[in-house]
Amino acid sequence: MSGAGLPQPAADWAYFLDVDGTLLEHAATPDAVRVDADMRALLAALQARAGGALALISGRAVADIDALFAPLRLPVAGQHGVERRDAAGQVHRHAFPQEPVRRAARRIGAFAAAHPGLVFEDKGYNLALHYRLAPELATEACAVVEGAAAELGEGFELQRGKMVLELKPGGRDKGTAIEEFMAEPPFRGRTPVFVGDDLTDEFGFGVVNRMGGVSVKVGDGGSAARWRLADAAAVRAWLGACAAHRARHGA
Repeated sequence: MSGAGLPQPAADWAYFLDVDGTLLEHAATPDAVRVDADMRALLAALQARAGGALALISGRAVADIDALFAPLRLPVAGQHGVERRDAAGQVHRHAFPQEPVRRAARRIGAFAAAHPGLVFEDKGYNLALHYRLAPELATEACAVVEGAAAELGEGFELQRGKMVLELKPGGRDKGTAIEEFMAEPPFRGRTPVFVGDDLTDEFGFGVVNRMGGVSVKVGDGGSAARWRLADAAAVRAWLGACAAHRARHGA
């Protein structure tokens, strides 16, 4: 699948981009992902030609995203919208009780440490257990994370992704993050474009569809997205074409 069937880029587009599996191919572990100079240059060019209206929307923590894309520093929503840095550089964080999350982190972390192949990622408010390297442990991993979710109670929820189970505060997701960006300059009044690959991105697709925007699913599988791209390489090529189109037709 290429970008041939997608709408022609418009001057009023605001770009919202997932990171893992969308801009970058999934790696064996989150720490193994790398961002090359060409990707940084592409994002910087597209942001400039979109009048600054480009943001990264990720399950990763904001600090992790900044480290990946440094020295590029973009508007970003991390931990599925629990934390967000707007285009003016102001950081917004939603407060949740920390001690219950720390107890859950200790429980899940101990389980991961006892089972080679599992990777535990403590993002602060979000806790992720990756089993990409040990798919045979999926059932056990799910039981442990479900148990931790039950102890945390109604304020938190279990989010399933590609070979990962994640505990996160309820009421926050990639869709709410996009809505918040769209209420602020330079995104306000534009047409949202969201590109993502995972179950967690479906929240964003729903919001963008309601706003009459462009929702793009990367890879196979059912989705509410209205268009598709094959993989991260296809995403890069399409974004490059979008940037080139805006350069030819004026920002």
